[in-house]
Formats: sequence, structure tokens, C-alpha cells
Amino acid sequence: MTWNAKPSSALLVMAKYPTPGRTKTRLTPPLSPEQAARLYECFLLDTLDTMRQVPQAQPVIAYLPAESEAYFTELAPDFELLAQHGPDLGARLDNAITHYLNLGYERVAIMNSDGPTLPASYLTNAFERLRGDTDVVLGPAADGGYYLIGLKRPTPHLLREVQMSTPQVLADTMTLTAKEGLHVELLPTWYDVDDGQSLARLVDELAATLVTVAPHTRAFLEEFSSIL
Repeated sequence: MTWNAKPSSALLVMAKYPTPGRTKTRLTPPLSPEQAARLYECFLLDTLDTMRQVPQAQPVIAYLPAESEAYFTELAPDFELLAQHGPDLGARLDNAITHYLNLGYERVAIMNSDGPTLPASYLTNAFERLRGDTDVVLGPAADGGYYLIGLKRPTPHLLREVQMSTPQVLADTMTLTAKEGLHVELLPTWYDVDDGQSLARLVDELAATLVTVAPHTRAFLEEFSSIL
């Protein structure tokens, strides 16, 4: 009899239920609140497809709000679900990562759901780097934050002592890792789609890439190309 071994790594994505007027508000305009929520759902669907390409990693959706569990169960029945909890983003990130490290996973990475064209190879590379002497892996975002952080042991201060959602998030995190003597490696920089400028960048990128890249996002943007 053959038993499937439990993956030694866990890959989490931070996700929110797409609510018009509360989701991707910096994309309104050019989109309406309803369109912005639909676009975010497309981002999420493409992100989940990318995560499925990462070998030997347990995929997990860390979701908000707690009452949206049924939505995410239907969206991705092959993913584990974990409700986010904590007073702010840093605490929620730390709680999610620590939860999976405490379950016995040797490497845990958590990412955002704002980059639908992020290459799967970047995610695979994150876990490869954590197999060596690297303590922390960070995926720098073009806006000064990061799209991914990967750890091998709980390190709460890296998440709880940094003010999130500022242009200094990556720099502040790197400063803390230096003080702690942690070995950090950086993935290639990528971009989050949060405003009109980054949305325009996404439209240009999709026009120059294979049609298999981010198909859900691509279909949505083609439908509303006249207003972008």
C-alpha cells in the first residue's frame, strides 16, 4: 500500500471576500465598485492556479472575514482554509505563518493575491532557498513592500514590529533581519495591482504574454477594455 507523504512546506495566500465598495477601492475609477470586486476575484482565481503549480507544498487560503468560509470552500475545494485573526495585518500574517509552522511544516511562505501574473517559478524558488541556510525569503514588491515572506521558524517581530502598507515595509523588514543576524534572500521584484497605474501595467503585460497567463484576469480585462 502506498501512502501520500505530507508535504514539508506550506504555501498560504492572504485573501478577502470580494465585496463591492470594500475591495480594490483604489481601482475605482476607472472601474465601478462591482467591477473592482469582480476583478479581484479574477486575481484570486489566477493566484490559486499559480499556487497549484508549486510542487510539494500544501496550498492554503488564509481568508477574511470568518463568515466567508463557504465562499472559499466552493472557490478552491482542493485548498486548506484558515481564517485570519489578529488586530492588524502584521499580526494576521504572523498568526497564519506560526500556525502552520506549529503544525510541523518545515517551511512556510505566505503571499498576497494582488499579482495575478506572478510566475510560479518565483514561488518554487522561495522554498528552494529555504531548504538551505536561508532563514527568511522575501519577494520585493515594486511599491516598497513585499509580495511574499517565507520562514522556517516563528519570527513574530518581523511581522508585528513593522508598519505594514507603507513604502518602507521591505526596508524596515530588512533592518530587523540584520539586527537579528538572520540570513535573508530576495526573490525577483514583482508588482501589485492596486491602482490605475499598476492596472495599466497589467494590461500592457498581458498584451505581450501568452494567452495562458492569468486567463481569468485576462478575460475580465478584455471585457472591459473600452474603459481602461
